[in-house]
Amino acid sequence: MSEGSLAFNPEFDPDGAEGGVDTNLLPWLPLSGVAGCSLKPLRASMESGMFSLIVRLEKGASLDRLLSLSGMDLLVLSGSLDCLDGNGTSHLEPGIWGYFSANTCLDRLVAAEDAELLVNCYGAFALLSAGNQVSRLVTSADIRQMALQAGISMIPNTLAECMVERQPYTGVGEPLAIAGQNSGHLVASVTTASPDTFQHPYFVDCRAVPWVVNPDLPDIGLKVLRVSQETGYVSLMVRHNGVAAPHNHIAGADFLVLEGALGVRAGPPEGYGPGTWFYEPAGARHDATQRVSEDDLIYTANVYGPLFFDTGPGTPIAAVVSWMDYVALAEAGGIKLVPNTFTNDSSLLAWAPIGS
Repeated sequence: MSEGSLAFNPEFDPDGAEGGVDTNLLPWLPLSGVAGCSLKPLRASMESGMFSLIVRLEKGASLDRLLSLSGMDLLVLSGSLDCLDGNGTSHLEPGIWGYFSANTCLDRLVAAEDAELLVNCYGAFALLSAGNQVSRLVTSADIRQMALQAGISMIPNTLAECMVERQPYTGVGEPLAIAGQNSGHLVASVTTASPDTFQHPYFVDCRAVPWVVNPDLPDIGLKVLRVSQETGYVSLMVRHNGVAAPHNHIAGADFLVLEGALGVRAGPPEGYGPGTWFYEPAGARHDATQRVSEDDLIYTANVYGPLFFDTGPGTPIAAVVSWMDYVALAEAGGIKLVPNTFTNDSSLLAWAPIGS
């Protein structure tokens, strides 16, 4: 570690993960103004406007005219939904992952049965009325306020803040539907899924995406879902069955454990299981992240910048992995990435001109 890094993390020995929360221990908080919608707040940045949530929609509940102002991605964890837009109606089941670029507007997202989703928002989103007026705007400040009122200490956004012990939530938690069971079926390569079983420009069936392996990391398989050449952001599924080489996060990353148990640093010997969500802030370092159960360790991840690998603290950089490497892996594995922009999306600049 450099002297600069030591200034932010002098002990380099926190008790467990520096930015993690077991979402099964958090309550569902109703989202005011949206019937049948509740959420578990995980992280909200007052600097970038980004925020991460677990969202629950009760059967029949809907998000109407959902406008993604800065982009968002989501993974269906349980239940099912119907997505209605200019592409028709698509049925979203567990294992379906999607990305909406900035200014994308879905006509309707309705729960066919009780459904839970992991949602990462790169900025605010809005719900529009039939007349294209804003009926509900949700920002990172709204999510922060909801968490504060409920007594939830969300995961901080910087390395220095993550090193400070947070107060745990002391109320009654409500487990996710996937709690207590392995959810690797969300992403497993199964015979019932193929690239032709699901077609939509915003979504991909993770089960149909092949695992690819970086020869330098043979114990780690990846399903690369999206790569932004503009921001360097990468979205993927990870099958992590070995010990990751020592590495530093130049930018942040977040992930949700779906199957198995993840062991990090001085965490519990049984590791962190399904439903545990992590945020690794820029500057975080990990020397022996590994699987600690017999089951495959599978998690979904967003990586917001390069990682550099070495052989231990203070040793020279051995490799740097950036978005370019993920593109190469996807091409080598024959993976069709979810697009970053959609040419058929209509401009929304005219629906509510400033001052109207």
